[in-house]
Amino acid sequence: MRDNNYMKLEFASRSENEAFARVVVASFASQLDPDMNELTDIKTVVSEAVTNAIIHGYDGSPDCMVTITAKIDDDMLFLSIQDNGIGIADPEEARQPLFTSKPELERSGMGFTIMENFMDKVEIETEVGRGTTVRMAKRIESKKALYN
Repeated sequence: MRDNNYMKLEFASRSENEAFARVVVASFASQLDPDMNELTDIKTVVSEAVTNAIIHGYDGSPDCMVTITAKIDDDMLFLSIQDNGIGIADPEEARQPLFTSKPELERSGMGFTIMENFMDKVEIETEVGRGTTVRMAKRIESKKALYN
């Protein structure tokens, strides 16, 4: 059994910080000894959520903040990606495959679908004019557990 561990990261809502966020969360999650597929899933969902916050939540404004918290509890990784942007008017519509509020940017509209497919649990808390928090959880089938 692992002890709980926790991290918090805040960064400017600039697209170049998306890769930074991916690496930080992947490094933190590496304590659970994920396999390459699990690690790729984690990096992908962080990328999708951060990109959504920057492009949709803040409409590309680089002077806002994105906050990521991550928690390890036994074999579970819990992630929260938060913005204080415009919020989502219709979260159920936003969760539909191929829906995008920015078709002019050639967005695929698959962000939430990817998050839901790669994580065990995804929750969206949003309020128009106040922002969005995406909470996700994933059980890591640690190889270390096989040897203990």
